[in-house]
Amino acid sequence: MMVMEKGRNGSSPVPIEARLMDRRRIILNGEINSDLACQIVNQLLILNEDDPFAPIDLMINSNGGEIGAGLLIYDAMCSSAAPVRTICMQKAYSMAAVLFAAGTKRMMFPNSRLMIHEPIVMSQFVGNNESLKEVMTTLGENSQTLHAILMKLTGRSESEIEEACSKDRYFTLEEAIEFGLCDCKASLARLAEGEVEDDV
Repeated sequence: MMVMEKGRNGSSPVPIEARLMDRRRIILNGEINSDLACQIVNQLLILNEDDPFAPIDLMINSNGGEIGAGLLIYDAMCSSAAPVRTICMQKAYSMAAVLFAAGTKRMMFPNSRLMIHEPIVMSQFVGNNESLKEVMTTLGENSQTLHAILMKLTGRSESEIEEACSKDRYFTLEEAIEFGLCDCKASLARLAEGEVEDDV
């Protein structure tokens, strides 16, 4: 998508992603996979090089995706010198909810939703018993990793996280704040003005 941007020689079309990057905003939209993860990490790197102190806004609308790709983004967010704030624009499910919760300031629009659950096999499994055992071991390890991250980000106990993840658990704005996944309500007007916090 192109938007018009004014310059010395008049207005010219520029990709909306480039304009948002100029304002230190990154869009995480759609399935989390290796390509998207590399793109997000590259954008975080560029913005850290530009200014290691100014906040970065990561705007999320995703059903989740690959755990490995999501953990790459998580590691980049945690190691970013510039604070990475997160905004849930519509939904942040599964791995996307973990990334949202990792923000230094976490904001949701009033009708946005979060969802957390246990890791699942992303596609139909084909293989022998040994391969199946390996898959189940990996799922268990991923579950432990994500539980530990959610415990750290929410302040909840291991049993509370296990119970919440035992099935698809959806959160409204108010529920997410109470559980420790979110900090406050997002406002487009405040974001446009460079402010982030709004009352619930």
